[in-house]
Amino acid sequence: MSASVLYDAPGPKAAVRNRIYAVVGSLAIVALIGISVMRLSDKGHLAPEMWDIFNYAGIRQNIADAVLATLKAFGLAAVGSLVLGVLLAVGRLSDHKPIRWFAITFIELFRSIPLLITIYAIWVGFLTDYSMWALALGLSVYNGCVQAEVLRAGINSVPKGQSEAAYALGMTKTQVMVGVLMPQAVRAMLPTIISQLVVTLKDTSLGFIILYPELLQTARLIASNTQVNAQYPYVSTIAVIGTIYVAMCLILSALATWIEKRGRRAKTGIAVATAAEAPEVLPAGSIVAAPAEDGRTDGPDADKGGSRTD
Repeated sequence: MSASVLYDAPGPKAAVRNRIYAVVGSLAIVALIGISVMRLSDKGHLAPEMWDIFNYAGIRQNIADAVLATLKAFGLAAVGSLVLGVLLAVGRLSDHKPIRWFAITFIELFRSIPLLITIYAIWVGFLTDYSMWALALGLSVYNGCVQAEVLRAGINSVPKGQSEAAYALGMTKTQVMVGVLMPQAVRAMLPTIISQLVVTLKDTSLGFIILYPELLQTARLIASNTQVNAQYPYVSTIAVIGTIYVAMCLILSALATWIEKRGRRAKTGIAVATAAEAPEVLPAGSIVAAPAEDGRTDGPDADKGGSRTD
């Protein structure tokens, strides 16, 4: 019986009991889903007319515009959070106390404030007429603080011997940070960085609070302004918009996986010798004789049975 670090491997009785629990739990979940589908069907939410509204050109155009608006806000927030994260990470590792204290205070403050409050405060206080920039700035501030901690962890994970060797070569601290530490930190923490970008993409849905026409706001308008069979198509709208969110997040995750795999490839450019080109391995204790200028083979056994070319 093998044991895990976190728990002991289950015995025969425990394994059977776990299988029973898994089957019962799966049946309970399937039953709940079936009951929900039946209730929605009885109330008419799954009627074909509820889904037929997405064949209208106007609703399709509204959804396309909402996707574009969501991607615009996400693009601005992604770039802003990464730039701010680099600056805050470098500031938190600075040798100057005022810079380090400012970076620590900024990070801890905006990580503690709920993102929705940050977005709403920026919109009301500074960018009332520019909801997209208010949303992008709020997302950049919050996610930039998170990215800063991610990058700081990546920088601290780099062995100290590399920075010490760079300083010994005469490199400045800026050169060490930019050329030695930061590239390795980004490569090491790339999965976490991309995961936080996925969170940033999903957080664009908070733009509905400042009336930014992103996907969630557009879904609310479609569901509340379109009436089918004396009912509002909330279920079908949520299903369609949710599917779009899931698709965008999966695409971003796939892109992250592709970038991570490319980053793991060796780029040394050193050619690897084939088996035919590999040098012959001599037994231990063998003496290799070097050819002399006149063509002879100099060595202790050069004159013993060896040929000589004059």
